[in-house]
Amino acid sequence: MQSERKIPAGILVGIMAAFILGIGGLLIIGLAEKSRSGLPLLGQVPEFEFIKQDGAPFGLADMKGKISVVDFIFTSCQTICPPMSGNMQALYDQFEGADNIQFVSITVDPERDSLSVLQEYARDFGVDDDRWVFLWQPIEKVVWLSEKGFMISARELPMGHSSRFVLVDPQGMIRGYYDGVDDESMKVLLQDIRKLARES
Repeated sequence: MQSERKIPAGILVGIMAAFILGIGGLLIIGLAEKSRSGLPLLGQVPEFEFIKQDGAPFGLADMKGKISVVDFIFTSCQTICPPMSGNMQALYDQFEGADNIQFVSITVDPERDSLSVLQEYARDFGVDDDRWVFLWQPIEKVVWLSEKGFMISARELPMGHSSRFVLVDPQGMIRGYYDGVDDESMKVLLQDIRKLARES
């Protein structure tokens, strides 16, 4: 009966050391990824193309290189949309002159919210530049972008839309969700935008 061949102890030690170093390296890389801002990586925004209120296209490429805060609203909403847009306006004003930070509102009622209606809504909130854009597409694409792109429920639109704000980094990665009608949540969002700005 043949004796079993044994792996030399030196080789075993080398294999174990390489394994431990490899795992340790991955942990260090992971910690470094979060340590820059302390914010999690929650998913990648997919490629998309919508239309801004001025008729120009807007997609993922326009988010790359900038910090973006995204929400879903509709202009005739009388419940959560006014405070959501009011909070977005406060952020827009807070970061006046910061060209690396932008705000993106997407209508969930494209049948009523034509581009001209979105333009008027933007004017009502004092928008006079491209730092806050209002996007339009048919409802099927809005649902897809909400659920598959930003991972936000889009049932029973327009009334059933979410009050969440989504924070997206310059690489198109989702970094946080915030209640757009809650003052404390807005304070956290403000802090996190500043963290990302330092990271960038």
